[in-house]
Amino acid sequence: MTTISAAVLNDLAPTGVLRAAINLGNTVLAQTGADGAPKGVSVDLARALAQRLGVDVSFVIFDTAGKVFEALKSNVWDIAFLAIEPARATDIAFTAPYVLIEGRFIVRNESPLNAVADFDRPGVRIAVGKGAAYDLYLSRTFRHATLVREASSAAALQHFVDGGLEAGAGVGQSVQAFADANPGLRLIAERFMAIGQAMGTPKGREAGAAYLGQFVEEMKASGFVADALVRSGQSAALAAPPAAA
Repeated sequence: MTTISAAVLNDLAPTGVLRAAINLGNTVLAQTGADGAPKGVSVDLARALAQRLGVDVSFVIFDTAGKVFEALKSNVWDIAFLAIEPARATDIAFTAPYVLIEGRFIVRNESPLNAVADFDRPGVRIAVGKGAAYDLYLSRTFRHATLVREASSAAALQHFVDGGLEAGAGVGQSVQAFADANPGLRLIAERFMAIGQAMGTPKGREAGAAYLGQFVEEMKASGFVADALVRSGQSAALAAPPAAA
């Protein structure tokens, strides 16, 4: 067994417990089990990391990624599972991705919008979850469409329907499930972004960040990530490839 240095332990579990932020707003990464406890690939990774460190794990639950990032200022978590975004990377040291997720648009069946290039136009209103990776991406890259932000991804998709907006945006799996549950809607076949989901720790914890990066690569290479995805009802194909050397 690899010996864990005091520096790594102090960075990743400074309170003696690994405090892991879990975002239930992204159902690919985490879900609520029948017993009410969180489950999913991010939960399994947090437990595996805690076991390696020789500490208990405490889950700090959030319903959106934006709230996870905001809570960084409150020092309530030591590791988080978030999409890699420039706006977050100033404060969080990210690993390479362990999961790759597509960002997709949803429209009504009769909508004239059929390709990603159709969406960044005046008069196109797109409902998004405030602070989500795809919100940050669209905010950075779109110049003409209007982003209508809601408290969560689920609320955004519902507002797209109820508010008569031209489109909604979100994680592909969640958007597909919403379309399946609401006749008259369709997904745009083309993805507008590929979202790299990574583990992260607050900037300044260099030893912890380096260890976290090695841990993620080991978990991918061993098949742990792919197996955890399957156990939680997701596709093993979502597992990210090894990081470039």
